[in-house]
Amino acid sequence: MAQAKCLAMVLADLARGGIGKMRVHLANEFARRGIRVDLLLARTESPYLELVGPGVRVVDVRTSHALFGAPRIARYLRRERPDVVLTQRSRVNAMVLRARALAGVAVPVYSTFNTNQTAQLASLTPRKARSQLAQMRRFYPRNDGLIAISQGVADDAAKLLGLERARLRIIFNPVVTPGLSEQAAQTPEHPWFHDGGPAVILGVGRLEPQKDFPTLLDAFARLRAQGADYRLLILGEGKLRAELQAQIDRLGLQAQVALPGFAVNPYPYMAQARLLVMSSAWEGLGNVLVEALALGTPVVSTDCPDGPAEILEGGRYGRLVPVGDAGALATAMAATLAAPLPAAELKAAAQRFTLPTIASAYLDALGLA
Repeated sequence: MAQAKCLAMVLADLARGGIGKMRVHLANEFARRGIRVDLLLARTESPYLELVGPGVRVVDVRTSHALFGAPRIARYLRRERPDVVLTQRSRVNAMVLRARALAGVAVPVYSTFNTNQTAQLASLTPRKARSQLAQMRRFYPRNDGLIAISQGVADDAAKLLGLERARLRIIFNPVVTPGLSEQAAQTPEHPWFHDGGPAVILGVGRLEPQKDFPTLLDAFARLRAQGADYRLLILGEGKLRAELQAQIDRLGLQAQVALPGFAVNPYPYMAQARLLVMSSAWEGLGNVLVEALALGTPVVSTDCPDGPAEILEGGRYGRLVPVGDAGALATAMAATLAAPLPAAELKAAAQRFTLPTIASAYLDALGLA
Protein backbone atom coordinates (compact mmCIF):
# COMPACT_ATOMS: atom_id res chain seq x y z
CA MET A 1 0.00 0.00 0.00
CA ALA A 2 1.30 3.45 -0.92
CA GLN A 3 2.55 5.56 1.97
CA ALA A 4 0.42 8.60 2.81
CA LYS A 5 1.72 11.91 1.54
CA CYS A 6 3.01 14.26 4.25
CA LEU A 7 2.21 17.97 4.41
CA ALA A 8 4.04 20.22 6.87
CA MET A 9 2.12 23.39 7.71
CA VAL A 10 4.44 25.90 9.42
CA LEU A 11 2.88 28.76 11.38
CA ALA A 12 4.06 31.27 13.92
CA ASP A 13 1.03 30.45 16.07
CA LEU A 14 -2.69 29.85 16.12
CA ALA A 15 -3.46 33.33 17.39
CA ARG A 16 -6.91 34.49 18.32
CA GLY A 17 -8.17 35.41 14.89
CA GLY A 18 -9.52 34.04 11.66
CA ILE A 19 -6.27 32.86 10.10
CA GLY A 20 -5.29 30.40 12.82
CA LYS A 21 -8.75 28.89 12.96
CA MET A 22 -8.90 28.50 9.18
CA ARG A 23 -5.55 26.69 9.17
CA VAL A 24 -6.77 24.22 11.80
CA HIS A 25 -9.90 23.51 9.76
CA LEU A 26 -7.77 22.92 6.65
CA ALA A 27 -5.35 20.66 8.51
CA ASN A 28 -8.21 18.56 9.85
CA GLU A 29 -9.80 18.25 6.40
CA PHE A 30 -6.48 17.25 4.80
CA ALA A 31 -6.04 14.56 7.47
CA ARG A 32 -9.59 13.34 6.90
CA ARG A 33 -8.65 12.79 3.25
CA GLY A 34 -5.66 10.64 4.14
CA ILE A 35 -2.87 13.24 4.12
CA ARG A 36 -0.38 12.99 6.98
CA VAL A 37 -0.34 16.51 8.43
CA ASP A 38 2.29 18.00 10.72
CA LEU A 39 1.37 21.39 12.20
CA LEU A 40 4.63 23.13 13.15
CA LEU A 41 4.16 26.01 15.58
CA ALA A 42 6.66 28.50 16.97
CA ARG A 43 4.19 29.28 19.77
CA THR A 44 1.66 26.73 20.96
CA GLU A 45 -0.50 28.80 23.31
CA SER A 46 -3.90 29.12 21.65
CA PRO A 47 -7.55 28.31 22.36
CA TYR A 48 -7.73 26.83 18.86
CA LEU A 49 -5.40 23.95 19.76
CA GLU A 50 -8.40 22.12 21.16
CA LEU A 51 -9.88 22.13 17.64
CA VAL A 52 -6.93 20.16 16.19
CA GLY A 53 -8.18 16.73 15.14
CA PRO A 54 -6.61 13.35 15.94
CA GLY A 55 -5.11 13.00 12.46
CA VAL A 56 -2.97 16.12 12.83
CA ARG A 57 0.33 16.08 14.73
CA VAL A 58 1.35 19.32 16.46
CA VAL A 59 5.12 19.85 16.40
CA ASP A 60 6.49 22.48 18.78
CA VAL A 61 9.44 24.31 17.19
CA ARG A 62 9.37 26.98 19.88
CA THR A 63 11.39 30.01 18.88
CA SER A 64 11.18 33.75 19.38
CA HIS A 65 13.18 34.63 16.27
CA ALA A 66 13.18 33.33 12.71
CA LEU A 67 16.97 33.01 12.57
CA PHE A 68 17.00 30.73 15.61
CA GLY A 69 14.09 28.68 14.30
CA ALA A 70 15.68 27.74 10.98
CA PRO A 71 18.01 25.05 12.43
CA ARG A 72 15.08 23.40 14.22
CA ILE A 73 13.01 23.37 11.06
CA ALA A 74 16.03 22.03 9.15
CA ARG A 75 16.33 19.11 11.57
CA TYR A 76 12.64 18.40 11.11
CA LEU A 77 12.96 18.46 7.31
CA ARG A 78 15.91 16.06 7.33
CA ARG A 79 14.20 13.72 9.78
CA GLU A 80 10.63 13.67 8.47
CA ARG A 81 11.11 14.41 4.75
CA PRO A 82 7.63 15.90 4.14
CA ASP A 83 6.38 15.91 0.56
CA VAL A 84 5.52 19.60 0.66
CA VAL A 85 5.64 22.54 3.09
CA LEU A 86 3.02 25.28 3.38
CA THR A 87 3.84 28.54 5.17
CA GLN A 88 2.26 31.91 5.83
CA ARG A 89 3.62 35.31 6.93
CA SER A 90 6.88 36.62 5.55
CA ARG A 91 9.11 35.90 8.57
CA VAL A 92 7.94 32.31 8.83
CA ASN A 93 8.33 31.82 5.10
CA ALA A 94 11.89 33.18 5.21
CA MET A 95 12.68 30.90 8.16
CA VAL A 96 11.45 27.82 6.29
CA LEU A 97 13.36 28.70 3.12
CA ARG A 98 16.53 29.16 5.19
CA ALA A 99 15.84 25.82 6.85
CA ARG A 100 15.44 24.10 3.49
CA ALA A 101 18.85 25.38 2.43
CA LEU A 102 20.41 24.25 5.72
CA ALA A 103 18.81 20.82 5.47
CA GLY A 104 19.90 20.30 1.88
CA VAL A 105 16.55 18.78 0.93
CA ALA A 106 14.51 19.45 -2.19
CA VAL A 107 11.08 19.73 -0.56
CA PRO A 108 8.82 22.25 -2.34
CA VAL A 109 7.76 25.21 -0.20
CA TYR A 110 4.51 27.06 -0.86
CA SER A 111 3.28 30.17 0.92
CA THR A 112 -0.07 31.89 1.36
CA PHE A 113 -0.62 35.66 1.40
CA ASN A 114 -3.40 36.32 3.92
CA THR A 115 -3.67 40.10 3.79
CA ASN A 116 -2.92 43.18 1.74
CA GLN A 117 0.85 43.48 2.10
CA THR A 118 1.03 47.17 1.20
CA ALA A 119 -1.49 48.10 3.89
CA GLN A 120 0.24 45.87 6.41
CA LEU A 121 3.61 47.51 5.76
CA ALA A 122 2.04 50.95 6.05
CA SER A 123 0.97 50.09 9.61
CA LEU A 124 4.62 49.54 10.67
CA THR A 125 7.32 52.04 11.52
CA PRO A 126 9.30 53.10 8.42
CA ARG A 127 12.36 51.15 9.59
CA LYS A 128 10.42 47.94 10.19
CA ALA A 129 8.56 48.33 6.92
CA ARG A 130 11.80 48.69 4.93
CA SER A 131 13.31 45.66 6.65
CA GLN A 132 10.25 43.48 6.09
CA LEU A 133 9.86 44.53 2.47
CA ALA A 134 13.51 43.70 1.78
CA GLN A 135 13.01 40.28 3.34
CA MET A 136 9.87 39.64 1.31
CA ARG A 137 11.50 40.63 -1.97
CA ARG A 138 14.47 38.42 -1.16
CA PHE A 139 12.63 35.25 -0.21
CA TYR A 140 9.22 35.03 -1.91
CA PRO A 141 10.74 34.56 -5.40
CA ARG A 142 12.34 31.36 -4.01
CA ASN A 143 8.99 29.71 -3.23
CA ASP A 144 7.83 26.88 -5.45
CA GLY A 145 4.31 28.24 -5.44
CA LEU A 146 2.36 31.18 -4.03
CA ILE A 147 -1.29 31.41 -3.01
CA ALA A 148 -3.41 34.48 -2.25
CA ILE A 149 -6.75 34.46 -0.47
CA SER A 150 -8.34 37.04 -2.76
CA GLN A 151 -7.88 38.69 -6.14
CA GLY A 152 -6.94 41.98 -4.51
CA VAL A 153 -4.32 40.38 -2.27
CA ALA A 154 -2.80 38.64 -5.28
CA ASP A 155 -2.65 41.83 -7.35
CA ASP A 156 -1.10 43.77 -4.48
CA ALA A 157 1.55 41.14 -3.69
CA ALA A 158 2.59 40.80 -7.33
CA LYS A 159 2.98 44.56 -7.74
CA LEU A 160 4.73 45.14 -4.41
CA LEU A 161 7.19 42.27 -4.73
CA GLY A 162 7.81 42.38 -8.47
CA LEU A 163 6.35 38.92 -9.02
CA GLU A 164 4.67 37.64 -12.15
CA ARG A 165 0.94 37.77 -11.45
CA ALA A 166 0.54 34.31 -12.97
CA ARG A 167 2.66 32.86 -10.13
CA LEU A 168 -0.07 33.60 -7.60
CA ARG A 169 -3.01 31.25 -7.40
CA ILE A 170 -6.20 32.50 -5.75
CA ILE A 171 -7.77 30.21 -3.16
CA PHE A 172 -10.33 31.66 -0.77
CA ASN A 173 -10.32 30.89 2.94
CA PRO A 174 -12.25 27.78 4.11
CA VAL A 175 -14.73 29.81 6.10
CA VAL A 176 -17.88 27.67 5.88
CA THR A 177 -17.17 24.48 7.83
CA PRO A 178 -19.46 21.46 8.31
CA GLY A 179 -19.91 22.25 12.01
CA LEU A 180 -20.78 25.92 11.54
CA SER A 181 -24.56 25.53 11.86
CA GLU A 182 -24.22 23.27 14.88
CA GLN A 183 -21.93 25.75 16.61
CA ALA A 184 -24.28 28.60 15.75
CA ALA A 185 -27.21 26.75 17.33
CA GLN A 186 -25.70 27.17 20.80
CA THR A 187 -26.94 29.92 23.08
CA PRO A 188 -24.95 33.19 23.19
CA GLU A 189 -23.60 33.87 26.65
CA HIS A 190 -24.20 37.61 26.63
CA PRO A 191 -27.45 38.65 28.36
CA TRP A 192 -28.45 41.05 25.58
CA PHE A 193 -29.64 38.07 23.56
CA HIS A 194 -32.01 36.94 26.32
CA ASP A 195 -33.34 40.07 28.06
CA GLY A 196 -36.00 41.07 25.56
CA GLY A 197 -34.30 44.41 24.92
CA PRO A 198 -33.34 46.09 21.63
CA ALA A 199 -31.80 43.95 18.89
CA VAL A 200 -28.02 43.60 18.63
CA ILE A 201 -25.66 44.84 15.93
CA LEU A 202 -22.40 42.88 15.96
CA GLY A 203 -18.75 43.62 15.24
CA VAL A 204 -16.12 40.87 15.45
CA GLY A 205 -12.34 41.20 15.40
CA ARG A 206 -9.18 42.06 17.26
CA LEU A 207 -9.27 45.43 19.00
CA GLU A 208 -6.48 46.73 16.79
CA PRO A 209 -6.10 49.67 14.37
CA GLN A 210 -6.71 47.43 11.35
CA LYS A 211 -10.32 46.77 12.37
CA ASP A 212 -11.10 50.50 12.80
CA PHE A 213 -13.74 50.02 15.48
CA PRO A 214 -13.63 53.77 16.32
CA THR A 215 -15.42 54.39 13.01
CA LEU A 216 -18.00 51.73 13.88
CA LEU A 217 -18.62 53.37 17.25
CA ASP A 218 -19.08 56.78 15.61
CA ALA A 219 -21.43 55.27 13.03
CA PHE A 220 -23.45 53.55 15.74
CA ALA A 221 -23.74 56.83 17.65
CA ARG A 222 -25.11 58.48 14.48
CA LEU A 223 -27.56 55.60 14.01
CA ARG A 224 -28.80 56.04 17.57
CA ALA A 225 -29.11 59.80 17.03
CA GLN A 226 -31.49 59.06 14.15
CA GLY A 227 -33.81 57.33 16.61
CA ALA A 228 -32.82 53.73 15.87
CA ASP A 229 -33.03 51.64 19.05
CA TYR A 230 -30.27 49.03 18.81
CA ARG A 231 -27.34 47.83 20.88
CA LEU A 232 -23.79 47.20 19.65
CA LEU A 233 -21.65 44.27 20.74
CA ILE A 234 -18.00 44.02 19.64
CA LEU A 235 -16.41 40.60 20.17
CA GLY A 236 -12.63 40.61 20.39
CA GLU A 237 -9.62 41.54 22.46
CA GLY A 238 -6.61 43.74 21.81
CA LYS A 239 -4.45 46.69 22.71
CA LEU A 240 -7.09 49.33 21.89
CA ARG A 241 -9.61 48.17 24.51
CA ALA A 242 -9.01 51.12 26.83
CA GLU A 243 -9.21 53.65 23.98
CA LEU A 244 -12.43 52.13 22.66
CA GLN A 245 -13.98 52.11 26.12
CA ALA A 246 -13.01 55.77 26.53
CA GLN A 247 -14.71 56.55 23.22
CA ILE A 248 -17.83 54.70 24.35
CA ASP A 249 -17.84 56.80 27.52
CA ARG A 250 -17.39 60.06 25.57
CA LEU A 251 -20.30 59.14 23.32
CA GLY A 252 -22.48 58.33 26.33
CA LEU A 253 -23.14 54.81 25.05
CA GLN A 254 -22.18 52.81 28.13
CA ALA A 255 -25.63 51.18 28.26
CA GLN A 256 -25.81 50.51 24.51
CA VAL A 257 -22.30 49.23 23.64
CA ALA A 258 -20.44 46.28 25.17
CA LEU A 259 -16.93 44.86 24.70
CA PRO A 260 -17.27 41.37 26.21
CA GLY A 261 -13.91 40.14 24.89
CA PHE A 262 -12.81 37.23 22.72
CA ALA A 263 -15.22 34.36 21.99
CA VAL A 264 -13.89 31.00 20.79
CA ASN A 265 -17.33 30.39 19.31
CA PRO A 266 -18.74 33.67 17.93
CA TYR A 267 -21.30 31.97 15.70
CA PRO A 268 -24.31 32.02 18.08
CA TYR A 269 -23.79 35.78 18.32
CA MET A 270 -23.63 36.09 14.53
CA ALA A 271 -26.72 33.95 14.02
CA GLN A 272 -28.83 35.98 16.43
CA ALA A 273 -27.51 39.45 15.59
CA ARG A 274 -29.73 41.69 13.48
CA LEU A 275 -26.72 42.91 11.48
CA LEU A 276 -22.96 42.29 11.29
CA VAL A 277 -20.74 45.25 10.45
CA MET A 278 -17.10 45.06 9.34
CA SER A 279 -15.39 48.45 9.58
CA SER A 280 -11.83 47.38 8.68
CA ALA A 281 -9.20 49.63 7.13
CA TRP A 282 -7.77 46.62 5.31
CA GLU A 283 -8.22 42.84 5.18
CA GLY A 284 -7.02 39.84 3.26
CA LEU A 285 -10.52 38.54 2.66
CA GLY A 286 -12.93 39.32 5.51
CA ASN A 287 -13.84 35.96 7.03
CA VAL A 288 -16.50 37.36 9.35
CA LEU A 289 -18.51 38.56 6.35
CA VAL A 290 -18.61 35.05 4.91
CA GLU A 291 -19.48 33.53 8.30
CA ALA A 292 -22.38 35.94 8.75
CA LEU A 293 -23.66 35.31 5.22
CA ALA A 294 -23.49 31.55 5.79
CA LEU A 295 -25.72 32.00 8.84
CA GLY A 296 -28.18 34.22 6.97
CA THR A 297 -27.25 37.41 8.84
CA PRO A 298 -27.22 40.68 6.85
CA VAL A 299 -23.88 42.48 6.58
CA VAL A 300 -22.44 45.92 5.89
CA SER A 301 -18.74 46.46 5.21
CA THR A 302 -16.15 49.01 4.30
CA ASP A 303 -14.91 48.64 0.74
CA CYS A 304 -11.40 48.09 2.03
CA PRO A 305 -8.51 46.31 0.36
CA ASP A 306 -8.97 43.44 -0.03
CA GLY A 307 -11.83 40.97 -0.08
CA PRO A 308 -15.17 42.58 0.88
CA ALA A 309 -16.02 43.64 -2.67
CA GLU A 310 -15.24 40.11 -3.88
CA ILE A 311 -17.27 38.45 -1.12
CA LEU A 312 -20.25 40.76 -1.54
CA GLU A 313 -19.93 40.86 -5.35
CA GLY A 314 -19.65 44.62 -5.52
CA GLY A 315 -22.47 45.25 -3.05
CA ARG A 316 -24.98 42.69 -4.30
CA TYR A 317 -25.01 40.82 -0.98
CA GLY A 318 -24.26 43.71 1.38
CA ARG A 319 -23.65 47.43 1.20
CA LEU A 320 -20.07 48.69 0.81
CA VAL A 321 -18.92 52.08 2.11
CA PRO A 322 -15.64 54.03 2.00
CA VAL A 323 -13.07 53.24 4.69
CA GLY A 324 -13.26 55.56 7.70
CA ASP A 325 -16.55 57.21 6.68
CA ALA A 326 -18.78 57.00 9.76
CA GLY A 327 -21.62 58.87 8.07
CA ALA A 328 -21.75 56.51 5.10
CA LEU A 329 -21.48 53.52 7.43
CA ALA A 330 -24.40 54.73 9.55
CA THR A 331 -26.51 55.29 6.43
CA ALA A 332 -25.72 51.79 5.12
CA MET A 333 -26.51 50.24 8.50
CA ALA A 334 -29.88 52.00 8.65
CA ALA A 335 -30.79 51.01 5.09
CA THR A 336 -29.84 47.37 5.64
CA LEU A 337 -31.75 47.15 8.92
CA ALA A 338 -34.81 48.60 7.19
CA ALA A 339 -34.68 46.22 4.21
CA PRO A 340 -32.46 43.15 4.80
CA LEU A 341 -31.89 40.61 2.04
CA PRO A 342 -33.56 37.20 2.49
CA ALA A 343 -31.52 34.77 4.59
CA ALA A 344 -31.61 32.10 1.87
CA GLU A 345 -30.02 34.49 -0.61
CA LEU A 346 -27.25 35.37 1.84
CA LYS A 347 -26.54 31.72 2.62
CA ALA A 348 -26.28 30.86 -1.07
CA ALA A 349 -23.67 33.61 -1.51
CA ALA A 350 -21.38 31.89 1.01
CA GLN A 351 -21.18 28.54 -0.76
CA ARG A 352 -17.98 29.46 -2.64
CA PHE A 353 -16.16 29.36 0.70
CA THR A 354 -16.97 25.85 1.97
CA LEU A 355 -14.19 23.82 3.58
CA PRO A 356 -14.38 20.83 1.16
CA THR A 357 -14.19 23.14 -1.87
CA ILE A 358 -11.19 25.07 -0.54
CA ALA A 359 -9.37 21.96 0.69
CA SER A 360 -9.64 20.41 -2.78
CA ALA A 361 -8.21 23.58 -4.32
CA TYR A 362 -5.25 23.54 -1.91
CA LEU A 363 -4.47 19.86 -2.50
CA ASP A 364 -4.52 20.48 -6.25
CA ALA A 365 -2.23 23.52 -5.92
CA LEU A 366 0.19 21.63 -3.66
CA GLY A 367 0.34 18.57 -5.92
CA LEU A 368 -1.30 16.35 -3.30
CA ALA A 369 -4.62 15.72 -5.05
